Amino acid sequence: MEGQIFRRKLYDKMLRWKQERDGSTALLIKGARRVGKSTIVEEFAKREYDSYILIDFTEARQEVKALFEDISDLDQLLFQLQFHYHKRLTPRKSVIIFDEIQDCPLARQAIRKLVKDHRYDYIETGSLISIKKNIQDIRIPSEETRLTLFPMDYEEFRWALGDEVTTSLLHEAFLAKRTLGDGVTRTLLRDFRLYMLVGGMPQAVNEYLKSNNLEAVDLVKRDILELYADDFRKIDPTGKATRLFYAIPGQLNSNASRYQVSSVIENGKRDRIEELLQEMEESQVVLFSRHASDPNVGFPLHASFSQYKMFMNDTGLFITLAFRDKEITENIIYQKLLNDKLSADLGYVYENVVAQMLKTAGNELFYYTWPTETGRRNYEIDFLLSRGSKICPIEVKSSGYKTHTSLDKFKEKFSERILHSYLVYTKDMRKEGDTLLVPVFMSMFL
Repeated sequence: MEGQIFRRKLYDKMLRWKQERDGSTALLIKGARRVGKSTIVEEFAKREYDSYILIDFTEARQEVKALFEDISDLDQLLFQLQFHYHKRLTPRKSVIIFDEIQDCPLARQAIRKLVKDHRYDYIETGSLISIKKNIQDIRIPSEETRLTLFPMDYEEFRWALGDEVTTSLLHEAFLAKRTLGDGVTRTLLRDFRLYMLVGGMPQAVNEYLKSNNLEAVDLVKRDILELYADDFRKIDPTGKATRLFYAIPGQLNSNASRYQVSSVIENGKRDRIEELLQEMEESQVVLFSRHASDPNVGFPLHASFSQYKMFMNDTGLFITLAFRDKEITENIIYQKLLNDKLSADLGYVYENVVAQMLKTAGNELFYYTWPTETGRRNYEIDFLLSRGSKICPIEVKSSGYKTHTSLDKFKEKFSERILHSYLVYTKDMRKEGDTLLVPVFMSMFL
């Protein structure tokens, strides 16, 4: 990515891998397209090694790829790589980067022997969906440490804007359950809505810093969405995966208790739809939240694979996708969104950003619904977290926070299982009985 090199939290995890593993494993950085994998890996190589070779397999010459067809002579292979890239490598002080490793499966298969040789360190990058599509005929190395890079989280976004203080202060306030004051909360909410609009894709953030023009940022995001749609067309030429992807905002806005595949695709074969959904999840472009049939610790044991919701991995992309009925999302719409003046109910946008923040913080996503006393509708807990032997229910509100019937009913029904209950909303932090009301920009700390 051209432009600014952003500070990313994954860098510290990469540094721990280098120090603790000392070349005993290769490092595989996976993640969706355009989240900054190549950028962070090359920056890491520049700063932490004496020299490096970066092989971008999407552009590498065929003669370079052919080197991995026979790796019986590692001395020859490593010499040829140095010759081709005009770089001298130093044992235990240099790293070789296999960028977009999915485009040369034999190079990934070679990792086992290269790691055992222990001459240099090795870092791979790739999107998981593409990697899985290109491993049928190779032996997958077990000598890999795998890390995931997500779009920039809110703290990383604030760092990009030159703010090194706000999120650490917010964390202190959250731990102390300290109120912020209405004026400060309004300012922080506006700052957070800017993050929701721009999103965490490095190219979009870079464009915002360069132009301060949300319409220009929107064009960048549309390019990324088209790239994702093209990827889905590659895995599914019929276009079903792309339609499922484009329908995410509408499905969330419908307030249904699950993603309604039948309303998007008629007469789809169940096994093929399930395969498409798995591939979409592996792309890490979308996030799945699965219904927990029994809201108790060990959610995966009770998760339904037929009842789920789908979110976007980046709320900035989500907003652009939601307004894709126009050729470009105009600045006036962005300004209304930024100032919380758009008349549309934006609850589904806040639900998406909370899903994104919880996932980026290391949580799997689960929710719970059950019928009301009349059976005419459902109560719903938007998210469930597992903490030790207890659970934490979360209800998300963009307005109307004075009523939170679902959360109250859930606490009555499962009181012995609950550690903390949270209402995530757009006001200052406060306690209401045994429920903590948390401003949305603090949801990363739950």
